[in-house]
Amino acid sequence: MSKQRTVNLECGKSTQALYVIGTVINVDIYKPSPPGCRTFEVTSSPGVNCSISNQQNLTIAAQYATRWALSEGILLGVMVDQVSYAPNDRKVTVIFYGDDVGEPIDKMILELTAVVVSLDVDADRDGIVEKNNPNKGSWKWGPKGHGAILLVNCDKEEAAIRGNDNSDDKVSIFEDLGDMSHMILRTEGPNNLPAGYKLNLSISPLDEEKVQIFQHDITKMTSVLGRKKMSAVMDFTKGDNEIHFFAEGLMFPNDKITNLVTINLSLLQSMIYREIPIFTEQVVFRLAPWIMTPNTLGPAEVFVCSVKRNVKFLKEFKSFMEKTQCKLTVCPESMNLSDVWMQDEIEFGYTEAPHKYLNVVLDSPRDAGLQDFPYKYLLGPDFGHTKVTGEKGNSLNSFGNLEVSPPVTVNGKEYPLGRIIIGSSLPNSSDGRKMSKTIQDFLIAQEVQSPIVLYSDWLVVGHVDEFMTFVPAPDRKGFRLLLASPDSCYRLFKKLKEGGHGEARMFENQVVKPVKISEILNDQTLREENAYVQQCINWNRDMLKMELGLDEGDIIDIPALFHRDAEFQRALAYFPDMVNMLVIGKFLGIPKPFGPLINGKCPLESAVRSALEPLGLDCTFIDDFTSYHMRYGEVHCGSNVCRKPFTFKWWNMEI
Repeated sequence: MSKQRTVNLECGKSTQALYVIGTVINVDIYKPSPPGCRTFEVTSSPGVNCSISNQQNLTIAAQYATRWALSEGILLGVMVDQVSYAPNDRKVTVIFYGDDVGEPIDKMILELTAVVVSLDVDADRDGIVEKNNPNKGSWKWGPKGHGAILLVNCDKEEAAIRGNDNSDDKVSIFEDLGDMSHMILRTEGPNNLPAGYKLNLSISPLDEEKVQIFQHDITKMTSVLGRKKMSAVMDFTKGDNEIHFFAEGLMFPNDKITNLVTINLSLLQSMIYREIPIFTEQVVFRLAPWIMTPNTLGPAEVFVCSVKRNVKFLKEFKSFMEKTQCKLTVCPESMNLSDVWMQDEIEFGYTEAPHKYLNVVLDSPRDAGLQDFPYKYLLGPDFGHTKVTGEKGNSLNSFGNLEVSPPVTVNGKEYPLGRIIIGSSLPNSSDGRKMSKTIQDFLIAQEVQSPIVLYSDWLVVGHVDEFMTFVPAPDRKGFRLLLASPDSCYRLFKKLKEGGHGEARMFENQVVKPVKISEILNDQTLREENAYVQQCINWNRDMLKMELGLDEGDIIDIPALFHRDAEFQRALAYFPDMVNMLVIGKFLGIPKPFGPLINGKCPLESAVRSALEPLGLDCTFIDDFTSYHMRYGEVHCGSNVCRKPFTFKWWNMEI
């Protein structure tokens, strides 16, 4: 429906008005008509279309009509389809007649200056700001959807500036414009417009913390909206013009910051008391979400720490990385301050708009020795940073407790970017540890990777990566879910004993006392502890099957044992937890379990190889016993991967 505007005319006078093409001007014919009037006629200049309607909005006369009876409620509708060449060059004349049909009683004239006013964005998501897209004022998901996208400009183009690019109201270098969303205010009309008109851009108080908009002049960028600047006024004196703006998102959505941002445009007319709007429109942006990347996406760079105690581990880890041919970055002790838990401090992801994508590291509230690493090393051109808050002492707020599945379809609903997975206490539990509500709210607010909450509080550290991971596969759903399994470990050890290997010992040549397979099988306390652990994992297994649409063929059990820690009264891995692995394409860096040697081979390693190598996966077992395992972590906990983004575009999701 065209935008409506009422203009009052007077007999014996010419009324001048600015007309925005695409709108309708309504004029009441009856009220200003002179006494004794019986009929009227309407004439107009070329390019002006007129229609007559009654009180029921029924059109009773149209263009080229000659003369019509006057009655109460008669309205004249005026539309112009051509831009004016000069001020007031589009005219409409209403002539009134009385009983003498040959002599007019009076007339009134409407003189219009027709202009185009359009606030434009990339509403069709092709990376180009098109003219006056009809869908620019709304947002719709899906491949046939529409609506502009706003990147959170959280990278750092210039090393000399402090903080992220969106941390102040300046544009340090023009390269930063590539991270922003382009918006153009276009006008067309005569070079000299009637005086007294202005254009006003505005945002609501709800959006001032979400967006900042810069006006691009030839030599400078000026912040005009956002950061408590609610409106920007520009004189409208020149018809043909383009004013370029660039919008940056200030923060990702959370429980307080909603996804949509609305920019309002008003054409203002100066009146005796104040300016009033005679034309309004809006454009709508959606803040691009932060997207987490699953193990099935290709790696771009791997990160690990170097400290005095992990020299042997690091040597084996580097050898493994040579096989993968993936870039490896080693964070020195001078930066990590003896904190080796790279996985727990940060989580890699990205954000994307049609014109650009940025890697973005999500910084946990953990803030241990690695707390400066994302600022000092990662933050830079096209590599952004954002932080979430939460209780530092709660280990469930560390990001070993944050994983994401590969893409899945569940009961006909597609999750093309996978689903985020976090660990917590049992549902409806009044006690126990939970991931911070602030973090959970942040993850939920991104919308595109609907989170699943598992039960991980039964573990001392409490992270989901201690009992599950995903690996790529060439068949079925394109991946397998790996779950730690005490039951499969006991079956394996029982088979070893029955085969005459009960005296074979685990942990040979390690710093802990070796233990025989028969001793493990005969330890009733250990068996009961693992029966409990298996039930906890089974609870999660059932949850993952339901929430990810999996069946048993999509799951592989990885032998594992746990024991109850006397101090924390929760479970720890009894031997290096093989499910806590690093996935680099087809290459798997797996904690070496130091199981018993049978004919020179570790049956635990053999069990994993036989389960995974038929999928085309390459297994490398890495000694992390003293450097990580004995400190309650494994290979995955001590490393991290920045992965390539999905080819699927998040805005094409059906939500």
